[in-house]
Amino acid sequence: MVYILLGTGFEQAEALVPAGLLRRGGIPVTLVGLQPGPVTSSHGVTVIPDTTADHVCLSAGDMLLLPGGLGGVDALEHHSAAMDLIASASRNPDVWLCAICAAPTLLARAGLLAPGTRAVCYPGMEKDLENAGAVACMEQPFVVDGRLITGRAAGSSFDFGLALLEVLAGPETAAQVRASIHFGV
Repeated sequence: MVYILLGTGFEQAEALVPAGLLRRGGIPVTLVGLQPGPVTSSHGVTVIPDTTADHVCLSAGDMLLLPGGLGGVDALEHHSAAMDLIASASRNPDVWLCAICAAPTLLARAGLLAPGTRAVCYPGMEKDLENAGAVACMEQPFVVDGRLITGRAAGSSFDFGLALLEVLAGPETAAQVRASIHFGV
């Protein structure tokens, strides 16, 4: 299961593009709010989550995805159940932890990036990664480092989402979905 954690002010492309790509590839996706009810993105798109952060229990093979959007990242960072869930994903070697745009900086500030971890974030925010001892790979649209996958920005949402699909369903499925949406053709 892929859980996408949504705080008010999340960047909708960074949440919904990967959700759509994963579902096209047959991967179950659950949208997770911080409290019951609709969540509004940074650009006024309102989404009704499937559940709330306090009801998610991560299991082996699961993936937790943190979209960016400064408001959304701030909402996650100041919500105890969300941060507990993120810390749990970070500690569990059988769970994928994924963050895009501003969200990798939340991982850095929370001390969840080991020194030497390769990661990417929104350009101009890489000092947060570097201050945590991570290696900022800013020229890449996404970076896979062990069970951590980070993405650069909203414009990287398709590359990032296809990378998530590839690690969960394999390169053939990712290639099929890529071809079906005519991405990069």
